[in-house]
Amino acid sequence: MKTIVGIRFKKPGKIYFFDPGNIDLQIDDCAIVDTANGVEYAEVAIANKQISEERIVEPLRKVIRKASHKDKKHYEENKKKEKEAFEIAQKKINEHKLDMNLTDVEYKFDNSKITFYFTADGRIDFRDLVKDLAAIFKTRIELRQIGVRDEVRRIGGNGVCGRELCCCSFLNKFDAVSIKMAKEQNLSLNPSKISGNCGRLMCCLKYEQEAYEDKLSKLPKIGAIVKTNDGEGTVDSVETLKEILRVKFKDGDGYFYKKYKASDIKVIKDVEKEEIGEEEKQNMKELQEIEKLTNQEEDI
Repeated sequence: MKTIVGIRFKKPGKIYFFDPGNIDLQIDDCAIVDTANGVEYAEVAIANKQISEERIVEPLRKVIRKASHKDKKHYEENKKKEKEAFEIAQKKINEHKLDMNLTDVEYKFDNSKITFYFTADGRIDFRDLVKDLAAIFKTRIELRQIGVRDEVRRIGGNGVCGRELCCCSFLNKFDAVSIKMAKEQNLSLNPSKISGNCGRLMCCLKYEQEAYEDKLSKLPKIGAIVKTNDGEGTVDSVETLKEILRVKFKDGDGYFYKKYKASDIKVIKDVEKEEIGEEEKQNMKELQEIEKLTNQEEDI
């Protein structure tokens, strides 16, 4: 067993394990830590605790000290400087007529580097901009392109569910999401209904996907021919999580419908692929482009 402390650099954000040494740290304390990119100011998300060494990725970096009042004051001063740097950088971007959207500025705790975050549709030649910014701030400058999902995470907001956006409250990273997930969860293949504030596929499509995949592996598809106590019929709709099927029966010149538990029917002939409606077909091209953009941004 080894003693660790969980450190988070941004809220929300991924929690990293650090070696606290002899320093006692509690949740919501702040600490100065040694990282691969230098000394950083961060928040304690997990108090000192012991975990098995199998869960630790070596080498485990160290906590330098618990943040003092002086450290906190310096951190707050950097936050003020970030706002000023944002305005200066935006002015320079306009002067160079660059097609990029500045979203955030971040000072290193020791002021050794300033990172400017931006979004853009393609590659941007910002070499002259970097030279100008380096001359103004007299320190190392980094410009980092991010995706629109990261941009919305930084801005914040509420989702269609009425709650704070997942990326702003608890998501540590963005997972790949797909149109297939929406289809398997019986959601409308309508871009406006399955896209988030960022214009990309909603992150929450991922949450229940494993449960749906498990259920769907046991259920016939819409259009399958099944045998019931009332005779043979065709599966008309599926309530996946409840494992209930609505079956359509021929009744003279018309049809009637009845619901059954999946365990109470026998599949005579399943279908390989479900058909989608004309409206959904028209939406597919737009959705495929959204899906491509969504998952491309994982690598930015």
